[in-house]
Amino acid sequence: MPIASPEVYAEMLDRAKAGAFAYPAINVSSSQTLNAALQGFAEAGSDGIIQVSTGGAEYLSGPTIKDMITGSVAFAAYAAEVAKKYPVNIALHTDHCPKDKLDKFVRPLLAISAERVKAGQDPLFQSHMWDGSAVPLKENLEIAEELLALASAAKIILEIEVGVVGGEEDGVVGAIDEKLYTTVEDGLAMVDALGLGEKGRYMAALTFGNVHGVYKPGNVKLRPEILKEIQDAVGAKFGKSKPLDLVFHGGSGSLLTEIRDALDHGVVKMNVDTDTQYAFTRPVAAHMFTNYDGVLKVDGEVGNKKTYDPRAWGKAAENGMAKRVVEACQDLRSAGTSLK
Repeated sequence: MPIASPEVYAEMLDRAKAGAFAYPAINVSSSQTLNAALQGFAEAGSDGIIQVSTGGAEYLSGPTIKDMITGSVAFAAYAAEVAKKYPVNIALHTDHCPKDKLDKFVRPLLAISAERVKAGQDPLFQSHMWDGSAVPLKENLEIAEELLALASAAKIILEIEVGVVGGEEDGVVGAIDEKLYTTVEDGLAMVDALGLGEKGRYMAALTFGNVHGVYKPGNVKLRPEILKEIQDAVGAKFGKSKPLDLVFHGGSGSLLTEIRDALDHGVVKMNVDTDTQYAFTRPVAAHMFTNYDGVLKVDGEVGNKKTYDPRAWGKAAENGMAKRVVEACQDLRSAGTSLK
């Protein structure tokens, strides 16, 4: 199927919230990891979201070029072509974009999509994230309001972050402190600034102890009940049940019970990166150790082309990552829910 249209993407998110499931949003940085994500979604019978970070977009342009727009456009074009062969709907998203990269990443991509929409085409990406967690809430929401107007005009959904995800991702570092927990007041301020859809649709990454990177369960205290408190407060003020579309960042190492609680409280998208990176690389390590005398020209020998051919270890890597995507779909209850 082709990349999801704005209408299909909106329907995907509506169905997720109504059904208390979420789509894994898989970070990719190459055609191989993109193919692995597509394979995983297809095997799980799940629609899904595939996304690139600022660093991933730079890498996709070529490690000596490092141009986020070039990499993003190339990624979107490649994804649009190969996704046609898979029986699931896929939305394309750009991940964390801090303030100092807005003019090099999100704003130019919004402009490209605006031109495409004027020409009768769908936008290049279906959603973009503005990460204002490093600036004061007032400034975060002022920038979000400006970007939401641009996104809405281009038929794009905006994702914002209110609160701070701990740990590090692509150079954005969040301290592990009380800011890991978004307050009810923060949630109400967000809605006062952005509305509940009348200014454009958006998703909110509200934080409840989330941390990027690798950690074992119990090292960080997740409090999914915070999401319910904010949903209830906003819902009571505006007369709606679970009015917010929520996003779960920094979920590696989370207990399944914590994940499922977050789904019940309105999470429709969960970012998955650290776990799929490992799932991609682990089979490569096994291949290299097992076939060391084939991938290396040991003691003047010629090696074995069949083992150092990038396709040999690449297929293993993609299969390993695809299995982890299937697991994510099962954990998030999206397996078997494809619109197809």
